[in-house]
Amino acid sequence: MGGPSAEREVSLSSGRECAAALRVAGYEVIEVELGADRDGDAVARLAGMRPDVVFNALHGRWGEDGCVQGVLEWLDLPYTHSGVLASAMAMDKTVSKQVLREAGLPVLESLIADADEVRRRHVMAPPYVVKPNDEGSSVGVYIVHDGANQPPQLAATMPGRVMVETYAPGRELTTAVLGDRGLGVTEIITDGWYDYDAKYKTGGSRHVVPAGIPEQITEACLDYAVRAHRALGCRGLTRTDFRWDETRGLDGLIILEINTQPGMTPTSLAPEQAAHAGIDFPALMRWMVEDALCRS
Repeated sequence: MGGPSAEREVSLSSGRECAAALRVAGYEVIEVELGADRDGDAVARLAGMRPDVVFNALHGRWGEDGCVQGVLEWLDLPYTHSGVLASAMAMDKTVSKQVLREAGLPVLESLIADADEVRRRHVMAPPYVVKPNDEGSSVGVYIVHDGANQPPQLAATMPGRVMVETYAPGRELTTAVLGDRGLGVTEIITDGWYDYDAKYKTGGSRHVVPAGIPEQITEACLDYAVRAHRALGCRGLTRTDFRWDETRGLDGLIILEINTQPGMTPTSLAPEQAAHAGIDFPALMRWMVEDALCRS
């Protein structure tokens, strides 16, 4: 847990909660906190421990993009969640969209542009969204509304090239997949948009499980999420996020992205859906550990 990404604090929270639940489930747990820089001794530490399973509670770059997965493969250590290729593809928003589009799934149109050009002019007709191509948790997201006169003034911390994506209006929905099973559909309700604070601060959002949506949309979310999980070759637990424009019916349901390392506190979206499906948090942890062991 921890690590060098912009989602370090979220990872530490997930890691602490997962460790506590794993102990309740009967496992002996060693918590390994990786540094905010690229932890040079992480390989030696893991090699010296030789754990039966590594529970990966890292989020964002390095922990979720195939890098730490490659380290664990090299060390021949079983680990939770998706493998190297699936993690790398899912973290790269452009690549994952290409894979999902080829699988016949609905995704938004987007392009990659130089950040300086995005600051100078509208590279796409508003409304649109600007975001890093390989971050999660709504880090560095800018919404340019319809009728905006000025292009977005991106922070200096944004990468040199960014994704510019058509804006999708509508309701925020999400579906977790465990193995090959869609667990349910949650609607996320916020006062504004679902940014970092809405995701992680107390009272930032409200989760409605199951979502109060037509059965056709529920079934489509479950179907699309499982198909996305399979198309990218994911394993273990994933979460697929949607926008649904109810004025357009099924045509208004769009996949935003798939998360191979969803937040893992008991009140996070995926564990909430598991609990609603009758799988409490320690049982979810046990399933993930046993799944990693079986794959090894």
